[in-house]
Amino acid sequence: MKLISTFLILAFAVTLSACNTFAGAGKDIQKGGEKIEDAAESKK
Repeated sequence: MKLISTFLILAFAVTLSACNTFAGAGKDIQKGGEKIEDAAESKK
């Protein structure tokens, strides 16, 4: 679990640093949230 959390944080940081606008950051954060939600649903 710790490895997955670390990976997600690093992936989020890389994605966020690649954004040039706040709108782009919002879309990236939303996509990240969807991925986390999907992962949580698959673990049920």
